[in-house]
Amino acid sequence: MSAPMNLFTVAQRAMSAQLVRMNSAASNLANAGSVTGNENDAYRPMRAVFAQELDQRTGLSTVRVNGVYRTDVTPTKRHDPGNPLADAEGNVFEAPVDQNAEMVEMLESARQYQNMVEALQTAKQLMLETMRIK
Repeated sequence: MSAPMNLFTVAQRAMSAQLVRMNSAASNLANAGSVTGNENDAYRPMRAVFAQELDQRTGLSTVRVNGVYRTDVTPTKRHDPGNPLADAEGNVFEAPVDQNAEMVEMLESARQYQNMVEALQTAKQLMLETMRIK
């Protein structure tokens, strides 16, 4: 049986989840604009999926990464007969990555990560103040 959750466990899991989310968005941005000659081989954006995890003993709830999954978005078909990757009809398939949405995803995950850093700093200060009182 695992140890009961505490503030540090909750924060660690939340920060890890946000790093997975940020890495997924970074991967999507890195592959934006990539092309291939086959629709099945085209890059599909990835999304981290989270799930709630509740510790019945302490009543604390945190997050866990349920997985990182490829989205079911159709690649953009573009006629580009001069491209060396073009298929027999002269078409290439571009990764369907919305760069603006990915930037928003990265900013949001960075803010959530920073919020957890702030929460840990506050907890640390409160613990130090408690120790000074004793």
